[in-house]
Amino acid sequence: MIRIRLPVNPAEHIAFSYSPLLECVLSLHVLVGPKHHALHHGWVRNMRALDPGIRRRVDAFRFVYGTHLPDMLVPSLFGRPQTFEEELERLCGHPPELLLEEFGRPLFDHGGRHGEHLFDDPGVRQTMLGRAAAIGQSSLRLTELLLDDPRTFAHEFAGVLGDYWESAFAAEWEQIDALLSGSITEAGRLLATVGVWSVLGRLPPHCRPDAHRQVLEIDLPHEHSVAVSAENPLVLSPSVFVWPHLIVNCDRPWPTTLVYAAPALARDADVRIPPAELTRILRALADDTRLRILKLIAERPRTTQELAPLVGLSMSGVSKSIRLLSSAGLVTAHREGYYVVYRLAPDRIAAVTSAITQFLEQED
Repeated sequence: MIRIRLPVNPAEHIAFSYSPLLECVLSLHVLVGPKHHALHHGWVRNMRALDPGIRRRVDAFRFVYGTHLPDMLVPSLFGRPQTFEEELERLCGHPPELLLEEFGRPLFDHGGRHGEHLFDDPGVRQTMLGRAAAIGQSSLRLTELLLDDPRTFAHEFAGVLGDYWESAFAAEWEQIDALLSGSITEAGRLLATVGVWSVLGRLPPHCRPDAHRQVLEIDLPHEHSVAVSAENPLVLSPSVFVWPHLIVNCDRPWPTTLVYAAPALARDADVRIPPAELTRILRALADDTRLRILKLIAERPRTTQELAPLVGLSMSGVSKSIRLLSSAGLVTAHREGYYVVYRLAPDRIAAVTSAITQFLEQED
């Protein structure tokens, strides 16, 4: 579990940034696992025309970006935005030990521990080579190079990224750059007027924002509690190719960073509710008792036996109200032994909000 604790006035300790290098690598993550990225199928189809030689080299490095991306790819916190070429130069300039720790982590997760020479352990090296061999001979060769000469490995990786950028991604970046710049402008406005949770939008299911406690809890196999402060600011980085994921970095020496789906892209992914269905949902909500039931279920999952005395209805009365809420898709049910437990359907609630906004903004 990762817990990111925000101060009372988080806006003072939040910075915004985005990265052409990170976006380029994330697009490769999409290419090697297209089934999980429905909004990017157009990009995947376009990349069928990618030069076969570059595609083979991209596939050989898939262990770098197939699952866990190196944390050193997160955007820089200070200074002006960097170009792709500047970021590549910065990447290759890291000390060899740090390069080995970062590029090696997808093959052996060290949990963010740096400076302990973990990769000198023959057992660790053997584990990495075995996992690379399972991917393919080209990945095995690159892993051997990484273990023997991290700096040369970094330059070879940068060479693949450079060729991919020139042949395919540079033109895509011209459009993405404007979108991400606009996302930061929108995020700054939301942060100043509504708050940080509105900036992040609809987070993946494994993320639980608690606005009351000012805590974001993220269910990941990594125990870490981070307090955002002037000494440890939070970097928020909108992205196009990160959808539907959220990337979180909380390990030094890199800044605490959340890479989240740019709002424009997240809106494209919203569940669409047609006007007739929206009317039916609003009818289900147009009752004081049903609204109180929904609020109680939003606090925590509940049964009809628990809800009845809280809203002053019989169990049959509660069941009737819940049937209406359930038919509208606002609550879900599952059985726990004798009891049926009802939970809020947050995606449906978010979709209703979005549908109302779209209806009010559309032209007659």
